[in-house]
Amino acid sequence: MFAPKKGYLLLVFLVIACTTVPITGRKQINLIPSAQMNAMSFTNYSDFLNTHKVIKSGKDAQMVKRAGKRIQRAVEAYFAEKKMSGQLKGYEWEFNLVDDPAVNAWCMPGGKVVVYTGILPIARGEAGLAVVMGHEIAHAVAGHGNERMSQGMLVQFGGIALEKALESKPEETRNLYMSAFGIGAQLGVMLPYSRLHESEADHLGLIFMAMAGYDPNTAVDFWKRMSAMKNGAAPPEFLSTHPSDQTRIRQIEKLLPKAMKYYQK
Repeated sequence: MFAPKKGYLLLVFLVIACTTVPITGRKQINLIPSAQMNAMSFTNYSDFLNTHKVIKSGKDAQMVKRAGKRIQRAVEAYFAEKKMSGQLKGYEWEFNLVDDPAVNAWCMPGGKVVVYTGILPIARGEAGLAVVMGHEIAHAVAGHGNERMSQGMLVQFGGIALEKALESKPEETRNLYMSAFGIGAQLGVMLPYSRLHESEADHLGLIFMAMAGYDPNTAVDFWKRMSAMKNGAAPPEFLSTHPSDQTRIRQIEKLLPKAMKYYQK
C-alpha cells in the first residue's frame, strides 16, 4: 500500500492552503482560517482602544470614518462583482482616530482600522487620508498578516493547525502572532511588512481609493511629503520597510493609468 511521506503530505497541504491575492493575482500561502485570524484581531483591537485615547467626535474623526466607509463600500462592491464576497465574510469594519503624534496608521484582519492624529498633517485632507487608509485596508484584504503568520508557523511548527499550535505551544503561538502584528509591549504598533507586501498594498490601495471616488494622483504628492519628513533622520513608522522613495513613486506613477480606469468622481 502506498504510504505518503511527510514531505508529500506537507506539499499537498500547502497546495490546498494556496490562495490568490485580489487584483494582483499573486499566489500566497494562508494556513490560518479567516475566522480565527479575525477573532484574535477583534480581541486585540478592543484591548488597544481601551488603553488609548480614541477621538470620537469632531471633523477629523468624522473624516476618518467617512473615508473608511467609502473605501469599505468600494471593496465590498468589487468583491461582490468578482463573486469573491466570501473572502470578506466575518469582517466587522471599524474606523477610529487615536490621539497620538506618531505618523502611523494600520488595519488588522477583519477590517479593524486605526489612524493616528500624527499622520493627518501629512495627509492634508480626505484624499490624502484615502491614500493611507486604502494602503492599510489593502494589507488586510490581501491577507498579508495571515501570510506572514503562516510563514512563521511553517518555520516554527511545520505547518500544524493553529488550534493544535495553541494547544501544544500556546506561548510560542502567541509570540508568533505578536511578531506578525506587533501586539504586546507595543500594542497596536504594526511591525514592518516585507517590501513585496508593501508594494502590493500600494497597488491595491490605489485601486481601492479610486473605486471609492478619490483621485489616485493624490498618492504621488502624499508619498513625496512622507519622503520629505525624513531629512536624514529615521523614517516615520508608517514607511517601515517600504521601497525606497524614488522606487515607490515610480511604481505608483506606472500604476496610475490602471488606477484611473476605476476612478469615478
